[in-house]
Amino acid sequence: MSDGDGPGADDGQWVSLFSGGKDSSWALYQALEAGLNVARLLTVHPEGDSYMYHVPATRLAELAAESVGVPLVEVEPDDFEAESATDAGAQGDSELEPMETALADLADDLDGGLAGVTAGAVESEFQTHRIQGMCDRLGCELFAPLWQEDPRELADAMLDAGFEIRIIQVAAYGLDESWLGRTLDADALAELEELHDEYGVHILGEGGEFETLVTDGPHMSRPIELDYETVWEGDRGHVEITDAWLGE
Repeated sequence: MSDGDGPGADDGQWVSLFSGGKDSSWALYQALEAGLNVARLLTVHPEGDSYMYHVPATRLAELAAESVGVPLVEVEPDDFEAESATDAGAQGDSELEPMETALADLADDLDGGLAGVTAGAVESEFQTHRIQGMCDRLGCELFAPLWQEDPRELADAMLDAGFEIRIIQVAAYGLDESWLGRTLDADALAELEELHDEYGVHILGEGGEFETLVTDGPHMSRPIELDYETVWEGDRGHVEITDAWLGE
């Protein structure tokens, strides 16, 4: 696995695993900055909770892909057969199957085949081990520029690059309804560091404490604009997006 120090731009094209959230968007941005030939974005739309995938607002990946200018391939919930899995490991393996099938199919369509896959994993051995195994089976590289990097340094780098990040789901002690729809800026990061010290909240939400949507960045030609309502359910909540479009 490459940690982002510069995988070779070998023959073939790259596919970016993409949810529209900050981590996968940063991996895509870093791949483009490194000169990798990213020919497709691949978004998986899980139903309900998922061990492998970012869940909320993945339908907005189509707008993000249009703004980035890279064609999107979508894997639908009908492709999942994880309901019969008996534990987290089995479900993770089952959830990976439709993505691996989609990548194998793409390899036949890409000019020169599949050179590699980008992923936004930061600390999850569960996810990264499975994605690396998938890449090994497909005979391609894995580009994971966030892997085991310092969370605060990553967050600062995203903001310094011009990423506009919105929080669209929270599920952690210390994160209340006021965080829903909030921009992840320097003030928010300072508060998250305090919440980390007090409650253990991960500054990048790596444990599922919060989920994000990148609405603008240097790799996007137009920002994503949103109309939404907030839904709060006792100790967690999410943004219910009622309309979304690309601005000017």
